[in-house]
Amino acid sequence: MGWRRAPAGFRGRFQQPRIYGRMGPLEVRLAQKKSELRRAQRLRYKVFYEEMSATPGALAMLSRRDEDAFDPIFDHLLVMDQGDPNKKGWRRPSVVGTYRMLRQDIAELHDGFYTQGEYDIAPLIRAKADYSFIELGRSCVLKPYRNRRTLELLWQGVWSYVREHGADVMIGCASFPGTDPSAHALALSFLHHNSLAPEDWRVRAHDHLRVDMNMMPKDAVNTRAALKALPPLIKGYLRVGAFVGDGAVIDHQFGTTDIFVIMPVKHINSRYFAHFGAPDELNSQIAPKTGALN
Repeated sequence: MGWRRAPAGFRGRFQQPRIYGRMGPLEVRLAQKKSELRRAQRLRYKVFYEEMSATPGALAMLSRRDEDAFDPIFDHLLVMDQGDPNKKGWRRPSVVGTYRMLRQDIAELHDGFYTQGEYDIAPLIRAKADYSFIELGRSCVLKPYRNRRTLELLWQGVWSYVREHGADVMIGCASFPGTDPSAHALALSFLHHNSLAPEDWRVRAHDHLRVDMNMMPKDAVNTRAALKALPPLIKGYLRVGAFVGDGAVIDHQFGTTDIFVIMPVKHINSRYFAHFGAPDELNSQIAPKTGALN
C-alpha cells in the first residue's frame, strides 16, 4: 500500500465533534481522534473475532483491534453511549457501534476501494463517471445495543454523511455468517431472483472468487422464509431500495459469505426521506461545528 492520508476528522485537534444525531444517551458522530479510531477497532475485534468467527492474525491478537491498511483513509462513524447524565462522576462515553466510509475522491488518491479485492467494480465506476461513490463497510454494533434504535441512529449518520458530501451511490459488501454458501441457498437465491442489480448497475465478483447465488429456481424460493433468513443489515438495505451484485464471495479471514450491495441515492425508497431527510435538504440533526470536513 502507498502513502495514506489521515481522515479529515483527525486533522483539527480541537475541532468540535461532527454530530449527526442523538437519541436518548446515544449520539452518532464522526471519529475525530486516533484514540477514537482505536476504540472503534477494539469494538470491531470484539464483535468480529470474539463473538463471530473471524480469524485474527498475530498483530490483531496482540493489539485486540481489528485494523487494516485502509482504516487511515476512511472516515469512521461512531455511535457513542454518553451514559446517564443524572449519575454522579464522569465516565468516558462508550463506542457501541461503528461504520466506516470512504469517498471516491479519497479512494482515487490511494489504492481504490476496499471492495475491489472481491468484486470488479472498476467497470461500474467508469460507466457512471458522472456519479460520486461512497463505500461503506465494517459495520458492527455491540450486542446489548443491537436494536432498531441503534441501527436507525447509524443509518441517520450514514445518510447525513452521504448528503453532506453530495454522494450519488453507496456501495459495499454485506455478509452472511459462515463460509458455506450452500447454508444460505434460500436467501442467496432470493436475492439473485429478486434484488439483482439492473445490467447498467451490476457488479460481478472476480471469477476466481465467485460463487453462483442462483442455487434454487425462483418458483422454489419461499419468500417469507427467505426474508426471515436474511441478516438484519441486508434486510435493511433491501428496505431502502438497494440492489445486489452478481455472485457471492467467501471471506475466509472473517468467516463470512459476502454479497455486494449497490444503493443509488435516486433509487432509495422515498418514505425514508420523510424520516431522515431528502438528499437536497439540510439535516437539522447536524450540530453546529467549527472547521469543515474537506
